[in-house]
Amino acid sequence: MKFYSTTIIGVRRDEKVALGSDGQVTFGDTIMKHSSSKVRKIYGDRVLVGFAGASADAFALFEKFEGKLDEFKGNIQRAAVELAKLWRTDKYLRRLEALLTVMDKEKMLVISGTGDVIEPDDNVIAIGSGGPYAAAAARALLRHTSLTAREIVEESLRIAAEICVYTNNKFTILEL
Repeated sequence: MKFYSTTIIGVRRDEKVALGSDGQVTFGDTIMKHSSSKVRKIYGDRVLVGFAGASADAFALFEKFEGKLDEFKGNIQRAAVELAKLWRTDKYLRRLEALLTVMDKEKMLVISGTGDVIEPDDNVIAIGSGGPYAAAAARALLRHTSLTAREIVEESLRIAAEICVYTNNKFTILEL
């Protein structure tokens, strides 16, 4: 499942995590907004969440995920699996078009409506049309610099914005 119109990138380094997004909202081939925030802190500011896809769908999923986090006392792995199961089987939810990234200091996951809960092999997670560009930049920066997680997220978003037409340079970056 590929979603255009955004770049979400998360990085873990030295006990710190950062998740960032660009701010561009598109409708077809038209830029509708330049400074949207597609990342949030939830669960008492202990979990970072980002989305790619339809905004209204993502907000509905944020709410469901936060409910699952409450139910499973902050265990993002369990909450993600339960959300993915619900998302796939619920008649209303399975029509939602979005991807979520969720992360805390220990885990980083991508959750999809097809029932996927994916944990990356390394300390980088990315979704959206600019995600592959930002992920490649983040991996190189992790290997070859001593930048912080936040600095890597910012520079990776900057690089993606130079390549992906669906990514702009108005960033929101959150940290734990």
